[in-house]
Amino acid sequence: MKHFINIRDIPSKELKKIILDAKKRKIKRKNFNTLESDKDSPLKGKLLIQMFEKSSLRTRLSFYIAIKQLNGGALTLRPDELHLSKGGESLADTAKIISTFGNAFMLRTDSERKLEILKKNMTIPLINGLSPNSHPTQVLSDVFTIEEIKKKPISNLQICWIGDSNNVLNSLIEASVKFSFKLNIGCPKKYKPYTKLLNWAKKNKGKIKIFYNSKDAAKGSDVIFTDKVISMNDKLNKHKKLKEFKNYKVNSIVMSYAKKDAIFLHCLPRGSEVSNDVFLGKQSKVFQQALNRIYVQKSILLYCFEKLR
Repeated sequence: MKHFINIRDIPSKELKKIILDAKKRKIKRKNFNTLESDKDSPLKGKLLIQMFEKSSLRTRLSFYIAIKQLNGGALTLRPDELHLSKGGESLADTAKIISTFGNAFMLRTDSERKLEILKKNMTIPLINGLSPNSHPTQVLSDVFTIEEIKKKPISNLQICWIGDSNNVLNSLIEASVKFSFKLNIGCPKKYKPYTKLLNWAKKNKGKIKIFYNSKDAAKGSDVIFTDKVISMNDKLNKHKKLKEFKNYKVNSIVMSYAKKDAIFLHCLPRGSEVSNDVFLGKQSKVFQQALNRIYVQKSILLYCFEKLR
């Protein structure tokens, strides 16, 4: 049994095995219907319990389809359906009950502390479907998408992030260390990533550069990432923050500083941080990126159950 909570906690070798397994499984599913099981049915009879404390579309759909394709089942819970939300049961007790009924638990949460308590008290794999500081399943899927499109290891590419320093960027920084790729970050000075995380990356030979100009950050890049400026965790003056990011919008001018064959990625949903012509243009691979969540979630589940081939 293994948990999947933060990319930094998982050895590079294991992360690469997940990516490789996902590639093989996607190829083998040509001409399969969405809910048809993989031929090997590796998780037959297993139950994935999911709970969402925050809105979810891609994570919810992809994990449901992932476990079904592995021939398991899924049950989705809402916090307001449990004693948990009313303070009637401790998180530790809830963890033990879920461990008794299910075989794995995927949580999209508003609290890192909840993940810590659950991990301590669960006897089944715990998967972080998003937390305030981390979005590991999204970023590992993004690595998969980049390698699929570029047909080369991500370690040979230059990746660029333009925008806010949020949970997705945190996981991307961790991935840049684990997969050894160059990462340029373009953001306003007051919104740069946590010093603690940057120090961790530096200590582990991370290849990260920070620019306070989107064009300089994009220069020579193979991939341009961005995300909503106002995220689900923000509790501040939204109008002021949007104003501070007005020069960090990914548009055709910014994309022109990247390589001619550069691709654009966005974990969605989108806001004003990207222009329509880029989001809907030929360089945009956002919908392929979203679909690939299924294949990587499958291999993450197999990793957690120690069934990676």
